[in-house]
Parts: sequence; structure tokens; C-alpha cells
Amino acid sequence: MKLSKTFQVLLLVSGVSFSSLAFSAQTLDANKLAYQPYWLKLGHYLPAFRTDFKSTVDSSEFFLAANGKTDPKAELRATIKALYNSDRDTVKEMRCRFPARYTWLESQLGREANLRCEGIEQWKQVLDPAGMTLVFPTAFMNNPSSMFGHTLLRIDAKDQTRNKELVAFAINFAADPDTQDNAAMYALKGIVGSYPGHFTVMPYYRKVREYNDMESRDIWEYKLNLSEQEVNRILLHLWEMQQAEFDYFFFDENCSYQLLALLELARDDLSLVDEFPLQAIPSDTVAVLAENGLAEAPNYRPAFGTRLLHQVEELDPAMYEAAKQAKKGFYPSETEFSPQERAAILEFAYEWLNYEFYDEALKRDPTAKQLTELLKQRSQIKAQSPFTPVPVPEISPEQGHGSARLGLGYQLNKEQDNQTVFEWRAAYHDLLDSQQGFIPGAKISFLDTRIALSDGHAKLDHLYIVDAMALAPSNKVFDSWAWNIRAGYDRLPSEQGMEGRGFAQGGYGKAWGNAKKLHTYTLFGAEFSRGELTDRDVAIGLGMEAGALLQVGDQNRLGLQGQYFEQFNTDADRHISVKANWQWSVTRNFALRSEVGYQYWDDHELSANLMSYFYY
Repeated sequence: MKLSKTFQVLLLVSGVSFSSLAFSAQTLDANKLAYQPYWLKLGHYLPAFRTDFKSTVDSSEFFLAANGKTDPKAELRATIKALYNSDRDTVKEMRCRFPARYTWLESQLGREANLRCEGIEQWKQVLDPAGMTLVFPTAFMNNPSSMFGHTLLRIDAKDQTRNKELVAFAINFAADPDTQDNAAMYALKGIVGSYPGHFTVMPYYRKVREYNDMESRDIWEYKLNLSEQEVNRILLHLWEMQQAEFDYFFFDENCSYQLLALLELARDDLSLVDEFPLQAIPSDTVAVLAENGLAEAPNYRPAFGTRLLHQVEELDPAMYEAAKQAKKGFYPSETEFSPQERAAILEFAYEWLNYEFYDEALKRDPTAKQLTELLKQRSQIKAQSPFTPVPVPEISPEQGHGSARLGLGYQLNKEQDNQTVFEWRAAYHDLLDSQQGFIPGAKISFLDTRIALSDGHAKLDHLYIVDAMALAPSNKVFDSWAWNIRAGYDRLPSEQGMEGRGFAQGGYGKAWGNAKKLHTYTLFGAEFSRGELTDRDVAIGLGMEAGALLQVGDQNRLGLQGQYFEQFNTDADRHISVKANWQWSVTRNFALRSEVGYQYWDDHELSANLMSYFYY
């Protein structure tokens, strides 16, 4: 029986296709390609202790080989087998599931990948990608997961303008927490990696509303120097990340780390995550992108609260009182205020009430009616907005000091031997560090460690596991509360010398003044102590902490801080600590700090020290 010409051609093409697949599979040498940097990046492989490599991806669906998480070679062999399979349906499914892997393997054969995946094409049409922007919302001290800030990526479309940025799409990596966990449990689980983390794509305006408006966090936007082709390489790998789940770690494998790992796929020679073996603080990761020539000078998007604070400073007392009345429905009179003044009063009243609507969860219907009426009143005034734009801070976050710190100094003691002092802090900022690029009046330190060396003997002087303070001062717009938490180990003076204790402290109160100038605070709280100092009993202290901070120019900060706690269930009747400091920030990453301190538990100690700090 003779075959038709059409059928013969189909058989011939099919034969050529299968032989081409077989030839490609044979040509690709897994032994040579398995440890190529780009393949390791595609699998998110890092050097490991027990195995040569281990992927940070934790979901088995991401791997084609049974041992793919720890064996790049086995995973590559399984990938080649799937992408160049003799079964057409398998080939189509696998190439559309792993388009970045297939594109890279085709490039190793000197070919351009021919992806025919309807889902990917539709996805790209919606995104319309031409570039990317790294977005950095600054820290939000009332959320433990955001005390260092956050980073995400915005996908910039081909026809995008500044006015259309909010309707672009954003790539976000975040933990998926248990909704039943409180803030303390959230922080603890985030530190030990108990939450899964995922990549998601969502409208950018949703994140701006969450960070900029509801949490009142300033946003910095860094346009990335990536070509359209490099953006497409990133997006093809992002498509593969639908199968990926990671363990989310607060310090290292967090949002910033995973976004750097994603950006590495843009170019063969990019290596970004290697610089963060221990921790990945968002501001540090932004700095690394800038140092590698990937990030341009940022755009600044002031937060809702930042705009309000700027506008209230431009109102005189009478206009401010009129704005308070306008929020209640009593509008400024034409006889008392000029048209421009009434415009300012109504604009500010609208912004203020709108902020309270989100921040205080006001009832929707009556608030919406009042907001509408304020807009109606404002529309009847033929005057331009009198408010000036919010000034852009001179120092953006990536220009601030490094988050880790090393210290070396010498301490003079009245009752004890003098000491050489070594310090190390994993992260990230305290009240005396240079405030440039950071939120004024906020502190968060992890693993702040001091070792004292005297007569050839080294002793752990203190280890603060966490030491955080939020000292937002109250003002005309916001009635803010201040708080602190501190936990770890230290040594205090007793009749037997310096003795150690484990402790936890917490306080709540108010702050006043200007965090960028003179700043004072008072906190009422408690402390719990146990250890050699308390004869292994739990001692309870009730009292207060107060302080004053003064910024002098850009480089000098003065501080006076004190604690007083009445003690119970211990021989000591009180715990007192007073210290006066001066820090001179010589350069961005080098500073000198002097301190005179007094401590009392059931004995006294007066000390003075001079420290040199290097930030990195």
C-alpha cells in the first residue's frame, strides 16, 4: 500500500524532530553544565556542609529529580530528559513549565528558544514588560516583620509614564504566616524560618496603599539598569517560581535576599546573594545593587503621614484650628480667611480626615460623606494649592551606614580593672548611630555583643539578643506612643564584683520634641532578671526609663539616658543605670563614641570608655 505524499512528509518531519531531540539530549553534557553558575542560579543552589550544594527552594514540585534539592547534576539530567523527551506532550508541558531552564539549555546549543506557551504569552501581554524598578518602603516599627524595611520589584510597562506607575504590576516575596500568631510569635517564627515564603505578582497600587498610606512608610523607587531581554529572562524564571516554596528567614533568606536571587537571572555574570551569607538587610541589598551599577538614583514617594507633617508646618495656628473644625463640618468663613488660606485649610482637613479613616478605621459612610463635602467646598475656591512639595531627604536609605558593626575601645572603671573592649552587632541601628538614611528616633539592634579583656581574661560583658525602641514624638497631627523591648545577658556590680544575669525589659510611654533635633522620652515599664546576680531567683523590677537626644549638625549626636527600677524578690533594692554619650560620625561607616556611665545593683560602678566603630 502506497502512502500519500502528505503522510510521507509528516513522517519525515516527525523523524527529523525526534532525531533532533535525541541529538540535543546527547549533545548537552550534564557533567560539564551542572556546575555552571547560571544553572546553579536557576536551581537556587548554594554551597552546603553535608552535601556539595543545597537549594534554598523547599517544595518538591520545583525539582524533577528525586534528589534534585541537593544534586545539581541529577536535576540537570532529569531536566534534559524532560525537555528533550521523545514524547511530544511531555516536551510541551515541561518546556512551558520550565521556560527559563529550556531557554538556557538552548543557548548552550547555540540556538534561540522557540517557546510556544499560550499561558506565558498571555501573561507577558498583560505585563507588557520593558524594565524594572526596585521599590524600598522604609521601616515600620509597629510591625515586627517590617522593622528593617521591605523591598519589592515593579514591572515597568513599555508605555509607562510617572502617572501610570500605580497601575503597573509588582513582584513581592513574603512570608505566609499563621493568622493566629501574635506579633511576638510572628517575630520568633520568622527568625527560625517556620513560615513558608512565596513569590506573588500583584497590582503595584495595592502595595503603595498598604505601605505609603495605611502604614505611612516613605517609599524609594530605584529604576534598574536592565535591558528588555534581561527583564524577560527574569520573568521566565519567575514563571518557574510558581512551583517554588521557601522557608522564610527574617535575617537572611527574606524578601530582599530572594529578590536579589531573582535579579541574578538577568545576566550570566551577576552574583549578588554571595555578599549576604549571614543576613540580608533591605538597605544593604539596595546598596549592593547601586555598587554593581544596577540601580539609578531613586525617586521619592512621601508617605501619607509625611505629607501631613509637612503641610501642618505650613499652617499658622489659626488655620490649624480652622482645619480641625472643618473636619467636623464647620468650614472656614470668607470674612476670616483669604481664598488661598481657605484652600489650604480645606485641603489639609481632607488629607487629615482621610488619614484618620485608614489609621483609626472610622465608619465608612459618615466619613465618606464628610470627605466628599470637603472636596465640594474646596472645588468652589478658585485658587491653586498653597502647599509646597514635600522636600526630598538629602540621604536615601542605601547611602546610610552599614547595618553590621564592629567596635574596639578601652574602658576605665573605678572599682574594677580597666578593660580593652571588643564589640560586634549583627544588625542594625541604634539611637546614637548616624541618623542619615534611617528613621529618626527609632532603634533596632540584634545580637549586640560586648567582650571585655582584662589581665589576659576575656568575659562576656553583654549580649543583647534584641534591643528595640520606637520613639515617635507626638505632634499636632499624631498622638504617638513610644515603647521599647530589650532582652539578653549583661553583668552588673554586686558585692562579689561584676555578676551576670539574663533579663528582659519592656516599657511604654511618650516622646516629645523633634527626632531630628532635640528629642526626649519617658517610658514606664518592668524588668525580669535571673542568674548569678539574683542567686538564680527571678527578680522583678518596676520603674521607668527616660532620656534626651540632641543632634548637632550632621555628624554629632549627644545622648543622656537613665533607668530606675525598684527590685522585688532579691537582696538588691533597686537597679540604676545612667549614661551620657557623644558620637562623632567621622565618615559614613566610621565613628567614635565616648561614654560616661554609672551602674548600681547592690554596689556601685562608675566607668568611662572610648569606642571606635566600623560599619559594614
